[in-house]
Amino acid sequence: MIRLPQPLTFQWDEGNRDKNWLKHRVTNSEAEQVFFDPHKRLAKDVAHSNDDEIRYILLGKTRAGRLLFVVFTIRRNQIRVISARDMNRRERPLYDETDVQSPSIHRRRRRA
Repeated sequence: MIRLPQPLTFQWDEGNRDKNWLKHRVTNSEAEQVFFDPHKRLAKDVAHSNDDEIRYILLGKTRAGRLLFVVFTIRRNQIRVISARDMNRRERPLYDETDVQSPSIHRRRRRA
């Protein structure tokens, strides 16, 4: 089971402050809201983690009902969002899975 740091605090710096808005029209507030979704799905992003940094995938819903796919890491006990975008049609059914403990979220590495 993946445990998020408590209390949840977020790291928004020059490197990630406006990135999700510019790329995907997702505000930082929306990205943070999905962490509080009681039905969120959380998994380790094995394909993009390494010895220096573990990445995670979160599928969740904002207060306005927007379904988001969020990639993040934990640095110094703070959540650092790497990417936040709308879920695609393949990811939406994963959010609705009933087995909360072991979601089958898989992410393929992009080819260079």
